[in-house]
Amino acid sequence: MVTPSDLSPAPATAPPQRTGTPEHELPRIVPRRHPGRWATAAAALLVFAMVLHSVVRNEAFQWAVVGRYFTTAAVLDGLLLTLWLTGAVMVLGFLLGTVLAVLRLSGNPVLRTLSWGYVWIFRSTPLLVQLLFWFNIGALYPTLGFGIPFGPEFVTVKTVNLLGPTLTAVIGLTLHESAYAAEVVRGGILSVDPGQTEAAQALGLSRGRTLRRVVVPQAMRSIVPTAGNMLIGTLKGTSIVSVLAVHDLLYSTQLIYNQTYQVIPLLMVATLWYIAVTSVLSAGQYYVERYYARGDSRALPPTPLQRSRRRLAAVRSRWSAATAADARPTAGADR
Repeated sequence: MVTPSDLSPAPATAPPQRTGTPEHELPRIVPRRHPGRWATAAAALLVFAMVLHSVVRNEAFQWAVVGRYFTTAAVLDGLLLTLWLTGAVMVLGFLLGTVLAVLRLSGNPVLRTLSWGYVWIFRSTPLLVQLLFWFNIGALYPTLGFGIPFGPEFVTVKTVNLLGPTLTAVIGLTLHESAYAAEVVRGGILSVDPGQTEAAQALGLSRGRTLRRVVVPQAMRSIVPTAGNMLIGTLKGTSIVSVLAVHDLLYSTQLIYNQTYQVIPLLMVATLWYIAVTSVLSAGQYYVERYYARGDSRALPPTPLQRSRRRLAAVRSRWSAATAADARPTAGADR
């Protein structure tokens, strides 16, 4: 039952008493400390500084000689041949590897078996053995002919005149890389959801059109990282063609130090060029991967420049917060 006393207004409460601490001031959040992380980073930087100091100050490297031969005509010609050889091998290798991957996934048992056998043979044989085999192919087949199978030949040519050292290197590297490229492409195709193929077939697309327009574009996200590693590996692997007297980057530096006997400086010239080209290819690989990642996430992964800007902004915000926190007690004391 409601009484008149219940309907009377409540007594006014006393206003809160002010204290010395301002009402708007919040507790300061102290970030967690990581002494072990900082100690490990300091130790790693110390070791890196020691190694860098030993390399720079070691007179045996002869950095003056390295700078003198770094941009000579012979070295640059060898670098251009290395780049050309890498590009040609990668393009031809992936073209042949894509065909092998499609054959490996086909329903024809004969083509599937032949593709598997090709990959098995060229992945099981060392690259150096393959190059030496193709370089001495004239001992097995002195002449090559074109004509009717198991019949007369219309055109014949000597193998020694047809296959020079550079062409032999292209053939050997291409056949070797195509076996690995076939597995890379096959793995990328298998990574695509089978429902995509079923949807394309429901729309009436042919098998070839489905492969070109639906499967391969989605498989590129899985193919590109491994293909980038293969590209860098092929760039460094071209140095093995120096055994065939192909004037690549390494062989060009070898010709120079065989005359000057400055082995270490010339090897450093080749090393620095390989590092420079590999760094450029790695940066290009990152942006290609970022391009093909568009369909996987709503937001593209940040670039290194964007990450640096975000870290700089975070450091600035922390600095501003720390400065403001240090200034607040002074302002309260003045009041």
